[in-house]
Order: sequence, then structure tokens, then C-alpha cells
Amino acid sequence: MQVFFSFCYICTNFKCMEQGLYPLKFLPLFKNKPWGGNKIRDLLGVDYSPLPNCGELWVLSAIEGQETVVENGFLTECTLPELIEMYADELVGEENYKEFGEYFPLLFKIIDAQDNLSVQVHPDDDFAQNNGYPNGKTEMWYVMDNQEDAIIYSGWNKKMTKSEVINKTKDGTIAECLNCDKVEKGDLFFIPAGRVHAIGKNSLVAEIQQSSDTTYRLFDWNKKDENGTGRKLHIEEALKVLDLNHTHHSKSGYDYTLNKTSNLLTTPFFTTNLISINLGLKKDYSTLDSFVVLFCTSGEGYVEAMGHKVPIKASEVILLPAICQEANIIPKGLLEILEVFIV
Repeated sequence: MQVFFSFCYICTNFKCMEQGLYPLKFLPLFKNKPWGGNKIRDLLGVDYSPLPNCGELWVLSAIEGQETVVENGFLTECTLPELIEMYADELVGEENYKEFGEYFPLLFKIIDAQDNLSVQVHPDDDFAQNNGYPNGKTEMWYVMDNQEDAIIYSGWNKKMTKSEVINKTKDGTIAECLNCDKVEKGDLFFIPAGRVHAIGKNSLVAEIQQSSDTTYRLFDWNKKDENGTGRKLHIEEALKVLDLNHTHHSKSGYDYTLNKTSNLLTTPFFTTNLISINLGLKKDYSTLDSFVVLFCTSGEGYVEAMGHKVPIKASEVILLPAICQEANIIPKGLLEILEVFIV
């Protein structure tokens, strides 16, 4: 750890930024969860042998104390906040730097749900910032793999009242009031702040979200640990942020074309495109004032940009700095990437 901090101190003070930015890869963080499984290891080939229930792989994070670090090039072991301190708008873009400063605004995960996750909700920016958090949490899920019985809960299947939510939570029947969708590989769910939701068992999901770890649990399926204790619920906080309206469309539709860039979502917090290719694809980023994250969900290949050729495979991300003008994405077979930036 001492070597790590010494490196970053030296790097900052001797202006290693003069050597120039390049496409950045990061070492992931592994999260053991009571509902986690083994798909991250078995399907994606990621070795997490110390963890029996790896429920989450944080592939790009700037959450304080849980930062992923660079694994390639001379910036190895630097965190995102340190990179932004050194390179500012060259890394994240002028408007992003003006708005967020040295705070990287997004968090990228892979979630392996062997069992149901809790029924929960996240606050929006206003509520979060008024309660001591930097921002709220709007997110999206892209289903990477599933078993036949996999389901996802998203939004209410009717208009609710606070008293109904309290009573249904107490008697354990709150799931009866949730939209419940069978899921298939490639399904897309947009979860704005305030929407009740839960990932059901037997799904492997790529998650893109605002950089926040704030969650209010409403219900945890009456689960108990080895001591007979359930996880803490946050009913009072959840009721302050819940959208109680009927959610008419819980699953998001989209169109895509092989070997083209297809838009999945455009939101104030992030834009996500799907790149599904078996031929090389050239990307022009010359007019984009943002970093670009290439989040691989299937297959493998290479990204050529800024004079570097960087390999990428399922579960990995490459962060292209805002000063990157163009990139060539070269598949080995069929390659699927989520392309994410902020406009």
C-alpha cells in the first residue's frame, strides 16, 4: 500500500501527465454477497477463488474506499480521482469537469443473482444531496445471461399508497404489487431514482449507474443469517423517495443492427449504446465532449486508440479519455460492448 501511494504522489508531482493519456483498463473489485453465485467465474472466466458467493464485480468505480485502479501502462495503480486530479477535462471532458470536478460520476458493475436481491429503492439527486450524499442513483440493467426461471421486478403493477406499502411490507406480500418480468439475454431495464425494484434469482446483469452506493431496503424476502437475524430495512427513508405510481412499462425495448452502433438509453445521467459486431467498427469521437467507457458483455477483441492496441473481453472495461478522437473496435468472432458516455 505504501508503494501505491508513493507512486501516485510521484506521478502527480512530476507531472507524469506529460507522457500522455491512453486507453485505460482497470482491476475489478470482488464483492461477496449472501445472494451471490458462481456465474462470474464459470461463465465469464473471472477467477475469484477467495469468494464463495461473488455477487458483484465492480469493474469501474470511484466510490471512496472502493476505487478500482489502472492495470495497464505507466498509470498502473492510479485511481480515477487521482487520474482526474492529474488530467482534469482531458480525461472526462470540459462539461463533466465543470459539473463533477474530481468526482467520477458513474459506477459499472456485473451482478450475479443466484438468489433474489432485496426489494429496494434509491433516492434522486435532490434528496441525496439534502441528506449528505453527493448524488442520487439512477441505473440501468442489461441482462448478460439467465436461467429459464429468471425474473426481474421493476415498478408497481398498480398505483400504491404509503399505507399499502407499509402493510404489504409487514405481512410479506409486497411482491404481489410489483411488476414481474421473465427475462432473457439482452433484455434492458431502466431504473430511475424512486422506482421500486429487485433483481430476481438466476440472472447475470451488467449494471450502469450514477456513482452511488445508497440503497433503501423495503423487503428482503424474510431471509435470516446464521444467527437468525435479517438485514436492516429502511422503510422510513424508502417512503420518502418512492414513486407510488403505476409503472406501465417496466422493460425497455430497443432496436439494434449488427455491426452498427445502436442506442439503448439516453438519460441526463448517461447515454448507453449497444455495439454488437463481427466485423471491425471505426468510431469517431471527435465531436464528443466526454470520456467513453467500453463495457464488454460478451466475446473478446481489441480496441485500437491513441496509438495503443488494448485487448478486451467479457467483464472488462476500457476507459477512453475525452481527448480520444477515434477508436477502432476489432472483434474476435462476435463481440458485444456497451458504449457509455455523458452528453
